[in-house]
Amino acid sequence: MNRASLAAAAAFLAVATTACTGSGAPAEAPPSSSGTVQATSGNDGGAPGSRLDSVHDAGVLKVCTTGDYRPFTYKDPKTGKYSGLDVDMARDLAQRLGVEAEFVDTTWKDLMPDFLASCDIAVGGVSISLERAQQAAFSTATLDEGKTPITRCDDVEKYDTIAEINQPGVRSITPIGGTNQKFAEEHYPRGKIIEFKDNNTIFDQIIAGKADVMTTDASETRWVANEHPELCAVHPDKPFNYSQKAYLLPRGDTAFKEYVDAWLNIAGHDGTTAKAEKPWFG
Repeated sequence: MNRASLAAAAAFLAVATTACTGSGAPAEAPPSSSGTVQATSGNDGGAPGSRLDSVHDAGVLKVCTTGDYRPFTYKDPKTGKYSGLDVDMARDLAQRLGVEAEFVDTTWKDLMPDFLASCDIAVGGVSISLERAQQAAFSTATLDEGKTPITRCDDVEKYDTIAEINQPGVRSITPIGGTNQKFAEEHYPRGKIIEFKDNNTIFDQIIAGKADVMTTDASETRWVANEHPELCAVHPDKPFNYSQKAYLLPRGDTAFKEYVDAWLNIAGHDGTTAKAEKPWFG
């Protein structure tokens, strides 16, 4: 083969090699300084960056919770100790991870920024919403329910529809922040909405006649009606809407989410979840 033919063949081979790789760069990842090939990945499969690693290294699972939403989470103002269905579940998760659970105080208004800044998980009756899903991930749903009223037992028939509650003079009380306030603002524009800071004593306002009704999750109305015989849950088996509760997780951390979901499945079948629910739901 003459020199012209050799040059043409070399040029053709270079073009073909570039086309196969998509660029002039080598098809394989460059070797590291140790001579091994560096793999690239996100948070899948236990990859670096997963909370599975950082929680284990820290020895602590940081849990954001409001401490004001029984039966899911409650912080005793005298002792500072936490209790509740989701609190017990978070402790069990930490134990299975081989670490301690550390609870971080937050409010419904500040739940998302506090979670993003300080926590590995958030628990305590957190409702799944598209707004929250823009900034964080959710575990498998832990509960199916919806919003329903709770009021004085003598007034159940007065406030058993949205139309009846959405009337001038009807005082709907709601904690600040969270899905209860959003539901009230959306559905009761003609009524009076009372924003109340302390979700632990909010139902006392209805008992005292300072508010007429509160619309909240059916699970909470069942628990409150059991604790306060003056109050009755209004059709908790047929709520106004449908919602689910779950645990808030870091967005994009597939390995940690898969672990939490697997734990929830196991806990639901080995008696852990039932044990946590019994003191609150019977």
